[in-house]
Amino acid sequence: MPLGSKTKAYETPNHPFQGERISSEHDLLGRYGLKNKEELWRAQSELRSFRREARELLGRTQGDAEAAGREGEEFLERLKRYGILDDTDGLDDILSLEINDVLERRLQTIAYRRGLANTPQQARQFIVHGHVVVGDRRVSVPSYKVEVDEEESVEFDETSPLADELHPERAEEQ
Repeated sequence: MPLGSKTKAYETPNHPFQGERISSEHDLLGRYGLKNKEELWRAQSELRSFRREARELLGRTQGDAEAAGREGEEFLERLKRYGILDDTDGLDDILSLEINDVLERRLQTIAYRRGLANTPQQARQFIVHGHVVVGDRRVSVPSYKVEVDEEESVEFDETSPLADELHPERAEEQ
């Protein structure tokens, strides 16, 4: 087993008992249907790494601007492909990203927003139970990051009983 495979993919808060932070975390857990705070902390750590990389690239543009420019373009393209940034955004805009920008790109959230489920929690259950496909692949990971061009292909698996429009658990049409 590789040495790095046992490390945590997130950092816990420095001050565990802050009422304001706890209530905002609880609100996010409910709004996005997250299973526990670990999932939220993982998304926060991902956002922190985006910001760190953007700061490093911005700092390097003062030195070797050409090399930093290439790396910066690749980084920006990746974030734009996932829909975290808009097409007009630059490296400076990464520093103003919020946790919601990262959580909105999860498969669980997109399945809920597309109307596949009545609640984010139900969307999570449908995904974990294998009822949701992205393109032609069945994805059973609620935290899967959906690219912008994949977003339209998020739907129920055709072999799933939920593919039937009359299934009682299907979301009500708005």
